[in-house]
Amino acid sequence: MSIVELVWPFLFPAIAAIIAAIQIRVKQYHGSRALEIFLMWQIAIGLGFSYLYAGIGHLFAADRVAESIGWPAGSPFQREVGMWDAALGIIGLLCLKFRDAGFWTATVLGTGIFSVTAGLGHVYEIVVNGNYAPNNAGPVMYMDIFYPLVLLGLFWLLQRKKSEEAGG
Repeated sequence: MSIVELVWPFLFPAIAAIIAAIQIRVKQYHGSRALEIFLMWQIAIGLGFSYLYAGIGHLFAADRVAESIGWPAGSPFQREVGMWDAALGIIGLLCLKFRDAGFWTATVLGTGIFSVTAGLGHVYEIVVNGNYAPNNAGPVMYMDIFYPLVLLGLFWLLQRKKSEEAGG
C-alpha cells in the first residue's frame, strides 16, 4: 500500500480541522458556535471534497480506481458510483451556503447511510472474496464506516449544546 493510499482518506478531514481551528481561533468562537464552525468545515471539506475527489477518480481514472478496489476494469458501474460520489460531494459543499439544521441533517444522514453501507460492503468483500486490495481493505473502509458516525456524533453534540445554551 502506497503512502498516498494510506493518507488520502484522512487528507480532507485534516484540512477541514485546520481551517476550522484557524477560524475559531481568529474569530474567538466558543461553545456551540465553535462546534458549529468545526462541523460545518468537516461536512463541507471533510465530507464534500472527499466525495468529490472520489467521484472524479471513479469518472476520470475509472480503471485505476477499480484496480485499487479489487474490481474489474471497464465496468460502466464506475460511472454510476462516480456520479453518486460527485453528487454527495456537491451536497456536502452546499452546507457552506445552507446552514440550517435540516439541510445538515439530510446531508449527514444521507451520505452516512451510503458510506457506512459501502464500508460494510468492503467488509463483505474481505470476508467472502478475500479482497484485500488497498482501497477495499485499507483506510477507505475505516473512513466509510467511522467518519459518518463521527459527523453524526458532532451534529448531535451541536444540537445538545445549542439547546443547553438556549436554556432548555
